[in-house]
Amino acid sequence: MTQSRSALDADRDLKAKHRAMWALGDYPAVASGVIPSLGQILVSACRVGPGDRVLDVAAGSGNAAIPAALAGATVVATDLTPELFDIGRRDAEDAGATVTWEEADAEAMPFGDASADVTLSCVGVMFAPHHQVAADELVRVTRPGGRIGLLSWTPAGFIGRMFATMKPYAPAPPPGAQPPPLWGDEDHVRTLLGDRVTDLTASTGSLRVDRFPTGEAFRDFFKTNYGPTIAVYRALAGDPERVAALDGELAELARRHDLGGGAMDWDYLLVTASRAG
Repeated sequence: MTQSRSALDADRDLKAKHRAMWALGDYPAVASGVIPSLGQILVSACRVGPGDRVLDVAAGSGNAAIPAALAGATVVATDLTPELFDIGRRDAEDAGATVTWEEADAEAMPFGDASADVTLSCVGVMFAPHHQVAADELVRVTRPGGRIGLLSWTPAGFIGRMFATMKPYAPAPPPGAQPPPLWGDEDHVRTLLGDRVTDLTASTGSLRVDRFPTGEAFRDFFKTNYGPTIAVYRALAGDPERVAALDGELAELARRHDLGGGAMDWDYLLVTASRAG
């Protein structure tokens, strides 16, 4: 009983830290200013249309939820960090989309079994710390025959390499927490979903990002706006030498991926599947 309570307290502390991390900076500036097309890519791959009940898991400010609503679906957008919803509501209103916003943990969603026709997540659920638990929830809330769609950064792609670059500078993750870019590995996702889905397809795509003219511009944008990067730098605040070292490594990472003129390709894995009957 004591161990169970301790584990529960530890999980609550972890989720509180995750919520606070994503509230740092300005994630909507990343979603709308750097990766806006990813949501539409996922919505199209899931064939979202009129009458579909769509659940967007770890929706952030609605990168996928808004195009799903514009496709005619009834959409509930959920996230552990409701601070992101204010901009999402504004963007939805500006686009003429109707979206319901609800705070929810991807690992314990407050929705009934088989309550969604389409369950999707665009670079969102990959950040839930316990991958199997999150995958179980994705399957549970999807009706038999319904669609599951996931778009995640790959381990070997640019964002995966960014997390690998930051890892030596970050505090050790709690026991049991898994690296987010594993969701960008097809074998890992197939194992998570198992035989509870059918017709699973997986393909790797690349997002062309051309808004950062230099490696330093990329680094400074993410230091200012992206919660995970901000959190790592805050942990280094008392060590200027390590701050300088990470500054150099992040700028160099962007330079290595520069295709010319500041353009980069950021790889992602797109997975779609049907919930087995």
